[in-house]
Amino acid sequence: MNKVCVLGAGSWGTALAVILANNGYIVYLWGRPEDGIEEIKVNQENRRFLPGIDIPVMVKPTINMQEAMEGASAIIISIPAQAQREVLQQAKYCITDSMYLVNTAKGLEIPTGLRLSQVMEEVLGQGVRECLAILSGPSHAEEVGKGIPTAVTVAAYKKETAYFVQDLFMFDLFRVYTNPDVVGVELGGALKNVIALATGVIYGLGYGDNTVAALMTRGLAEIIRMGEALGGYPRTFAGLSGMGDLVVTCGSRYSRNRRAGELIGQGKGLEETLQTIGMVVEGVHTTRILHQLAQKMNVEMPITEACYNILYEDKSPRQEVVKLMCRQRKHEMEENAINLNEW
Repeated sequence: MNKVCVLGAGSWGTALAVILANNGYIVYLWGRPEDGIEEIKVNQENRRFLPGIDIPVMVKPTINMQEAMEGASAIIISIPAQAQREVLQQAKYCITDSMYLVNTAKGLEIPTGLRLSQVMEEVLGQGVRECLAILSGPSHAEEVGKGIPTAVTVAAYKKETAYFVQDLFMFDLFRVYTNPDVVGVELGGALKNVIALATGVIYGLGYGDNTVAALMTRGLAEIIRMGEALGGYPRTFAGLSGMGDLVVTCGSRYSRNRRAGELIGQGKGLEETLQTIGMVVEGVHTTRILHQLAQKMNVEMPITEACYNILYEDKSPRQEVVKLMCRQRKHEMEENAINLNEW
């Protein structure tokens, strides 16, 4: 029977381990002692990160990375973005050419601004592209763990790799599409966290559906603008890793980014907010990186700028909304997307 390894015993890693076990694989779920691995073994449940979900006996929690990875056909990487480089440095000695590598985290690395596949290439070498895939899309762990129907996308440089990962995960309640646009799929999953944070701020301020709809729509325009500038295909952002992920992250009660934004909109400071959430809020990190990239590349991103001002410049959330509403009037369509001279 095929063995698969999941690196990262948080909510998402645990949910994916459940899927893979239900698909008939032996799954080694690796985590640190402080992640509660021993408690997961005893309780057959990840009560800290994914409470209420029964973990099949085919899932083998362990703190031994070599034991987890040795002989696995695929390594599923579910480590938060800011910890990935460190964990990959440990894991690289156990990775062989026959293993597929599937990154499922969403975010950008703070010191470098790199996408996570780029971090993997720096640590493991450019040859990793042959076996590398990115799994992304609208997929809260809490619902995936419960078997609620979900659709995601897998991007890879080689179509054979994408098809392997599609077959690995897909079953009647978890539909997996394929996509050749690695850059776009990664960026869609990372950049939407900033807009979700901003959406939370809007809810925290007490504004309504009109405001949220406007923010999400213009937020998607920002994602497409920066995504295209960084090498992604515009059509990717209309798909599962763009609009799909944006909708679920902005609208769901499970979203840490939206919840963090709500607390900030209600007047909480950043540090207090992060302590209250108690888990990684990638949108906070991504806002800072994206703001720097926008300035460096001269890409207009007013919502991102507003988030940055609120988080890092101690600006009033309400005043930042007013500034967004009072920006210079302009066409909704990008000038290069339509011939305005014919209008």
